[in-house]
Amino acid sequence: MKRRTTVISAIAAVALIGGGTATAVALSGDDSASPAAKSSVQIKDDGVSDARENADEAKGARITAEDAIAAALKHTPGVAAEADLDSDDGRLVWDVDVIGSARHHVEVDPGTGKILGSHVERDDDDDPARVGSALKNASVSASDAARVAAAKGTVTSVEADDDDDRAGSVTVWEVETTSTDGTQHDWHVDLRSGAVTLDRGHHGGDDD
Repeated sequence: MKRRTTVISAIAAVALIGGGTATAVALSGDDSASPAAKSSVQIKDDGVSDARENADEAKGARITAEDAIAAALKHTPGVAAEADLDSDDGRLVWDVDVIGSARHHVEVDPGTGKILGSHVERDDDDDPARVGSALKNASVSASDAARVAAAKGTVTSVEADDDDDRAGSVTVWEVETTSTDGTQHDWHVDLRSGAVTLDRGHHGGDDD
């Protein structure tokens, strides 16, 4: 479930003449100043096993998935669709997707809870309006799913399962937990009841 990709973004403030306000414009490119490089949490990811790396990532994140989601929503109002603890060259960052007028990608420092950066996600295959509508009507939010699944281990990923092409098909949260020995398990949390069940098709190891 993890997305081990380097997300690179830059934010430019454009002053509106006569309006007295500024508009934040998200730009993407090949700038080497990645938000992950600014993270306060660094782990060793060279020469270690996947299990050791998984365990170190989970231990290094002092900010929980639930708290990272709360920080992202405070920065960018909307509904959280995904939160993922990601590693970029040993630097940890919480990647949180928030759906408002568009899908916003917000990076949260897993050590301090500070916002490291944000940009608008543009994916031709994505339908944020459909996913956002389903999640707004859900009884169980991403934060709720992270909270109930935390009893199973350290939550390292929460994602709305929207793989089905049918409108309104989002019915569960996919939640990844990591145990102290680095073993990972995937769980389904029902959007309506909050019931937690093991995803038997994906468990017991690293999903990379």
